Amino acid sequence: MSDGYYEIRHTVGFEETNLVGNVYYVNYLRWQGRCREMFLKQKAPSVLREVQEDLKLFTLKAECEFFAEITAFDELSVRMRLDELTQSQVQFSFDYVKLHEDGQGETLVARGVQRIACMRGPNTATVPCRVPADLRRALAPYAGPNISSKALADVA
Repeated sequence: MSDGYYEIRHTVGFEETNLVGNVYYVNYLRWQGRCREMFLKQKAPSVLREVQEDLKLFTLKAECEFFAEITAFDELSVRMRLDELTQSQVQFSFDYVKLHEDGQGETLVARGVQRIACMRGPNTATVPCRVPADLRRALAPYAGPNISSKALADVA
């Protein structure tokens, strides 16, 4: 089931909270990275193999806007969508949604953005490269309304 987003679920632990008891802000960025990693593992494993060779996915921007606090043992859904796609860059948006204990509803607690650039080559001479075709195909079901079919097309 797609629902237009890729989702991971997470139960907040004590180690993710601060002295006041709410989630420490840096964890939201960690969850963005985790969501992106699990997406690659589950939906685009060939891209992971390319990363082990010479593809590099550089994070250019990561941000998060907070609307409500969450605490230890809250159930969280991190939902990732494709927000923008260029020849060499991908931008994701993330919704952080607290799932209510009774299963009856949810609350948007934060929203984030992450932009990555695809690069290849040795560390001293990396250059931008096209977003891999397998990644574009894997992202297609999660594309937001501003993504054109041309951007997702497998253009050589």
